[in-house]
Amino acid sequence: MAVDSQRSVDPAFKPNDRVDHALRPRTLAELIGQNQLKENLQILIAAARQRGEALDHVLFYGPPGLGKTTFAHVVANEMAVNIKITSGPAIERPGDLAAILTSLRAGDILFIDEIHRLGRVVEEVLYPAMEEFALDIVIGKGPSARSIRLNLPRFTLIGATTRLALVTAPLRARFGAVYRLDYYAPVDMQAVVARAAGLLKIHVESSGVEEIARRGRGTPRVALRLLRRVRDFAEVRADGAVTAEVARQALDLLQVDALGLDDVDRRVLRLIIEKHGGGPVGLNTIAASISEEQDTIMDVVEPYLLQLGFLDRSPQGRIATRSAYDHIGVPYREEGQPRLI
Repeated sequence: MAVDSQRSVDPAFKPNDRVDHALRPRTLAELIGQNQLKENLQILIAAARQRGEALDHVLFYGPPGLGKTTFAHVVANEMAVNIKITSGPAIERPGDLAAILTSLRAGDILFIDEIHRLGRVVEEVLYPAMEEFALDIVIGKGPSARSIRLNLPRFTLIGATTRLALVTAPLRARFGAVYRLDYYAPVDMQAVVARAAGLLKIHVESSGVEEIARRGRGTPRVALRLLRRVRDFAEVRADGAVTAEVARQALDLLQVDALGLDDVDRRVLRLIIEKHGGGPVGLNTIAASISEEQDTIMDVVEPYLLQLGFLDRSPQGRIATRSAYDHIGVPYREEGQPRLI
């Protein structure tokens, strides 16, 4: 069956822009990093193909930008089946999900991004579809209402979420494989940047690749965005070649520091350290103080700061570590010392 990775259920939902789609790997062999996950997927896919069956349902979770959508496309390509794409918030009514499911063919993959944001009523319709490949529909109302069951082809649901804790236990239990995507190692980040530079025909010296990769937060999406902005800077203010110095100048202009922290990251750390003496500070207080959404703080900012060891979580709130003080350039407040005002 020919792969049709462009088919999308929700017209408003686009995985990424055209450039990102062109850079997206199409096979497991082309994927960089996430080696344990790739090995598990190779076994899962090979077993399904040997049996001639549809792949078991798969759930990917982890911070944004690590490649959950890319892995879904790669799985579809490896299985040589079509993939349909939508997102949790786009499926508002059970009828929306029913229309999607009844349009699937045997072996097709349905990819639902932000699956934790599915409504409870919609989720109830999904349970028998995942377990029994059947769709229960109620026709009519009141005493004359009756239920009919439609059989569905054996399809594969791939879900993606940045908030595994918000995926309900009954839904999570129906996935046959649950995989976490971790931040990429520096060597893998360099390989991602070098590969993208080659595809985009950008002349980047190895030192420039290292500089961009180091500030990419261990996240391919961020690194690719920085690469494109460095390319713009090099074309306008340099001779078009990306050296380490050109990359540093471009990224400093974007206020991305040597560890990849941007203005929002530093504002969060400064708020906790300078206004609240290092914490603990509640998430709602942080969000209100810097005029950002709580979800942005929790999904985008916190995971990387926790990875760096700059934040600790406690029942009372977020606490800045000594490493955070050192990075911001503020003297560390020992326990018992007066708070900084």
